[in-house]
Order: sequence, then structure tokens, then C-alpha cells
Amino acid sequence: MAIDTRLLQEFINKIYVEYAFSKNYMASILKVIKGSLKYACYTLNYINTNPAEHVHAPRIDKINKDPAHIFTEEEIEKILNRFRGTHSIYYAFLTAYYTGMRVSEVYGLTWDCVDFDKKTITINKNIIKKNQFGLPKRKNITKGHSVGIWYYGDCKNPQSRRTISVGDTLINALKEYKQEQEENRKFYGDSYLCYYEKKVLNEITKREEIKLVEAKLELGVSLPEAQLVFVKENGQFLGTDSPKYAFKVIHYELGINSRFHDFRDTHATRLIENGADIKAVSKRLGHSTIQTTYNIYVKVTQKMETDTVDKFEDYANNLEIPKTIDMPYLS
Repeated sequence: MAIDTRLLQEFINKIYVEYAFSKNYMASILKVIKGSLKYACYTLNYINTNPAEHVHAPRIDKINKDPAHIFTEEEIEKILNRFRGTHSIYYAFLTAYYTGMRVSEVYGLTWDCVDFDKKTITINKNIIKKNQFGLPKRKNITKGHSVGIWYYGDCKNPQSRRTISVGDTLINALKEYKQEQEENRKFYGDSYLCYYEKKVLNEITKREEIKLVEAKLELGVSLPEAQLVFVKENGQFLGTDSPKYAFKVIHYELGINSRFHDFRDTHATRLIENGADIKAVSKRLGHSTIQTTYNIYVKVTQKMETDTVDKFEDYANNLEIPKTIDMPYLS
């Protein structure tokens, strides 16, 4: 097969979507390809033209700070059906949709916080990635200070520590997922990846924290094991990095420009649409004030606008409005 510009561009686009490489990493790949073919063309004269000359990096779509995309029922079905075979993604999305939990809360969830009998989920922590010095990703990460250690973090505010009720749909789904996870653990045996909770002192904040230590099951680490919910089949935990690839698929393959937080937006909006008490919604989402729920998460949808008109129409139709009197035209 001859290498041409179209083929190279399709290759670049495909690896960007499938492997979730960063913008800089994609630029490096493109630089190697262009440099190699340029050398083959102009130095060695192996080829007449450089097919990579007009190949460009995929457009990195910048999502607005608050795009406020509310998923439709059809979009939710498309997303869940697309990832039905990737269970660590599917069940995480299902949990976010049915609870309105933040992405860091979803991936910080542990099995001891899921009460199958009472049908509740307790949110008492989140998950954050830091470097070996305990600095979060956004804080002065210099070369050589890799960011790759997961820590339990504090909830966003005191109200974010909460216990919420969930329905049979999610409870039954999580039961199935837990059983599958236990079977995977047996299947992989000693090579199954486990994560252990290690208490450490943050040298910057001088506070005690819990970081997650990765080790294969056969090593028998003498630390409390983290009962992480959303892990891959072999036990690998990717934290909030897990849905990055999935959302590129959602955007480019399914044509839905969205982000993980939109599950939370959608959950809140649908509750309000269907008459849920705003105080209850605010408590469920872990907001400090009801105003936050109104201003940030509850978006106006076409259904809410239509319902408002219909309610007034019903009210007005019950009134006895006198008929108009035909007035003769003035001559």
C-alpha cells in the first residue's frame, strides 16, 4: 500500500482518538514522521514527494469552562451502549448518571461506601493525582517529578460528605459488577493488581494523607487494601484518567461534544424537571447552598420551558373569560 497524505492524516487522527495522547505527544509523533519522510525525499531521493508535508496534528477541541451540555435520553443510551463491553467505564458512567457525583468522587468510591441492603452510597472522599513530593498536578511539576501517584483527597466542602439513596437499577448493576470483579481477581490470581492505603506525611502541608500503593497480589503487602470500585479487569486503577479516551470516542465517534461533569449537570436538571425539591437536590449534590444548585447545575431545558407554559395554560383555561363582543364598524 502506497503511503500518501490521506493515509498519514487518517493514521494521526486515529491514534489521537484511540490512545488519548496529549497535544505535545502528538506533535512529537508528527515531527518524527515528517522528518523521516523529508529525509527520504530530499536527502536520499527514495521518494519523489513528501506525503507528510501537509499532514497536521488533529484539532484539539477546547471545551468551554461550563459548556452546560445536558444529555438527552438518546445520547445516554448511545454512550452506555458504546461502552457496554468496557465495564470499568460503563459502570462508572452509570454511577455518575444515577447519582450526580463529581468525577473525583466517582473514582474515589470504594466498595465499603456502597450499602447494598440500605441502597445508599456514602461519599466521604475523592481521588487526586500527585507527584512523589505530594504536589498535585497543577502545582509546579518540574522535569523528573513525575505525576502518577493517587491519593485520597478531602471532599470539596463539608456538605460534600454525604450519604445518598439510589434506586434498584444502579444497585443491581453494581452488584453484578462487584461479582464480576471478584471473579476477575480469582482469574488473574497472583498477577492481579492491588492498591494499598499507606499513611504518609505531606512535607508541604504537614498533614497526614493516604496514598495508594500499587503491588501485585502475590507480594502480600501488609497494608490495608483499598477497595476501589472502578478498576480494569486486571485490577489496574487509572483514577480520573480512565474516561479521557472514552470522551474522545464520545466526541469524535458518537458526535457528542461533552465532558464527564455533564452527567452531574444532567442528573440535577432531570431531577428538577420532574418536580424534585430543590433543597433535596442541593443536598444530594453536596452543595453548600441552594443558590449554587440554581446558578451552576440546574440548566433550563426545553421541557422546563414547555411545562411552564402548559401550567399557565391549564390555570388560564379554568378562568371564566368573557367572550369578545362584536363591535360594529364606525362609519
